[in-house]
Amino acid sequence: MTDATLPPELRSWVAGHLPALDQVDDFSWPRSSSRVWRVGVGGSEAFVKVSPSDRTFRREVAGYAYTRRILTRRQAPRLLACDPDLRAILTTALPGSVVRGLPLDRNVELRLHEDAGRLLRHWHDRSDSGAEEDRAAVRSVMQAYAREAADCRVSLVGHLSPDVLALVEAAAAEIPGLAERLPLVFLHGDYATRNWLYDAESGGHALIDFEAARYGLVVEEFVWLNGALWPERTDLHDAFFTGYGHPPQPAEARLLRLLTVRLGASYLLNGLLQGREDLQARGRLALDRMAALADAETVGRFAESTLPSILDHQGEQGSAQPIRRSEAHSLQPVTSPWPGFSH
Repeated sequence: MTDATLPPELRSWVAGHLPALDQVDDFSWPRSSSRVWRVGVGGSEAFVKVSPSDRTFRREVAGYAYTRRILTRRQAPRLLACDPDLRAILTTALPGSVVRGLPLDRNVELRLHEDAGRLLRHWHDRSDSGAEEDRAAVRSVMQAYAREAADCRVSLVGHLSPDVLALVEAAAAEIPGLAERLPLVFLHGDYATRNWLYDAESGGHALIDFEAARYGLVVEEFVWLNGALWPERTDLHDAFFTGYGHPPQPAEARLLRLLTVRLGASYLLNGLLQGREDLQARGRLALDRMAALADAETVGRFAESTLPSILDHQGEQGSAQPIRRSEAHSLQPVTSPWPGFSH
């Protein structure tokens, strides 16, 4: 946080809604695409955000409309105003601190993760199943993930052990088919701890940042947690799914692991191509964690003829160049760049 001034056009727009504006602090994340300010008005606070693209602006506005219907004012901020030309969003402020990096007592942390699971289940349960265009969009993304995993598999020979390469190969082979058989819900889209708030006074948990909100697969919400947190904190995994009501079903768990593998392989390959040790480390961390969790079934590949019957039994509903990660382009389709495993 630093003292800051809003760009003139943005300040004029904010003043039209909050004429007594008397304080501005920069609350942006340390990346060029993040533009967020906390503004003060006579002792009260609000937040101003400029979305990085028209798409994220539309998604965030849709996310706020959704949360207004399903969450309380203590669980999510309220949208006060928006301007599509400026891509500007003005929202209420909530009490509490971002959970990322917050030192918490273990019991508090467990309760918070259980609350986070419960809140997300409530979010998903209020969703419809989307339209055919939403299914088509998810299908396109999953096919792109599979192509990327296939390219990574070829390029990472000599950099990964055979068992990890087998996981990457499985991601290329299985992701589209698994995804096609799972239902859609409206997602938060970036359910990482940097978008959770914790209010120590009330013990309450809330959500922020809806620019990734869209229709997708439930397990997409868990990819960061699965790669960054749960392998070393199984207690948090268990607490989260106690709140959520159930862990992923076998087909969902398989897809979750393979999506995490795909993202880790992308980080590693792009780190090697760009000579960036930070991306290499992030990628290896995700891949090593997924390999450590893998049993014989996970390392192997579901037989093409067996997978549909397995999924039915569970009751579950061209080559491309690797995507180069940058501040302007995430390796995930709609979220900001995965900021390592630090939040």
